Amino acid sequence: MIAAVLCLIPASFALAWPLTWWLRGVGLRFGQLDSGGSAGHAKPELRRVPNIGGIAITAAVLGPLLLGSALMQIVPAETLARLAPPVEEHLPGLAERTPMALMLCAALLAMHVMGLIDDRRALGPRIKLGVQFVLAAIVVLFPFDAANGFVQSSRLLTLLDDVPVLSAIAPWPSIILTILWLVVVTNAINFMDNMDGLAGGVSCIAAAIFLAAALLNGQWFIAAMLALLVGALLGFLCFNFPPASIFMGDGGSLVVGFLLGFLTVRTTYIDPREASAWYGVFMPMIILAVPLYDFCTVVTIRLRQGRNPMVGDQQHFSHRLVSRGLSVRAMLTVVYGITLATGITGVFLGRLREGWMAALAGAQVILMLIVLANYERAISQARRRGERP
Repeated sequence: MIAAVLCLIPASFALAWPLTWWLRGVGLRFGQLDSGGSAGHAKPELRRVPNIGGIAITAAVLGPLLLGSALMQIVPAETLARLAPPVEEHLPGLAERTPMALMLCAALLAMHVMGLIDDRRALGPRIKLGVQFVLAAIVVLFPFDAANGFVQSSRLLTLLDDVPVLSAIAPWPSIILTILWLVVVTNAINFMDNMDGLAGGVSCIAAAIFLAAALLNGQWFIAAMLALLVGALLGFLCFNFPPASIFMGDGGSLVVGFLLGFLTVRTTYIDPREASAWYGVFMPMIILAVPLYDFCTVVTIRLRQGRNPMVGDQQHFSHRLVSRGLSVRAMLTVVYGITLATGITGVFLGRLREGWMAALAGAQVILMLIVLANYERAISQARRRGERP
């Protein structure tokens, strides 16, 4: 089954690469160019680069997912078992997840359409946040158990449900935190879409690490979705790595962020049959430490300046690194490296046998971010004093 899942990466790549290439030409021909989006990222100048690459990413993920869902409903299980023997024993479980897959597709399409509109005409942060919260609530509250009067899918949030101390808490706090998590991750990836190759590369690394975790736990549906996302992002990055000839735009970054957020809360990080422990539930925050660091720092900076935290500027983590003398490619090397380092730590967190080992792993990531923050602060203070950093 692992081989079958991994085959989805080249399949998705084979869809994303030619579609991105085609969209690049379409964007240039019809003037679908960099517009800055609603946040604007306060770009000093707009480049003559199409920003509709998110269409390719979305199509390369949703196309195979919709096709697979249709086959599960149309083709008899016996026929599918003969055509794909490795998946035979998993067909019942995959069939059960078809409604969830269709619900997810609808939410991602809605997010995609909003992003495309925003790339052409600024919608404003309130409208975008409102739509994000509504879509997050829909996927978290699906399906509703009318008989029991609460939502079974609150169990989406394994970050709370797998912790023994919190397992008895009523579902609604879990639901609220899950919705907030989805919106935060969505915007964290959207915020990172401010330089060539940044959001796509970081998301690809994070998705690949989550894919490894899903495969280790035998979560084939989640792993399949992550494999499709990895392949789609790789195909897109062939044209987005600096100097980029196409951008993903909000039509892509919002979809990627929302999908990552959804898959992280659907992934199981604790296996009672193995040497896994409850602290494995913090794995998503460690793997996504870089996007979350960028999100938190840029929001803090804007609030201190008395500005709307959802209105873009040139104060992101990537901008700060470039302003300190790094080239765009050097900045990507740093950010990719930190993402990979924190991700490798996170993927094994729940399998550490002793609590002190997990504490050391968590401390390593936290100290890495603290050192990074102090370095940035020292450089900024030196520049303000007119000293050479």
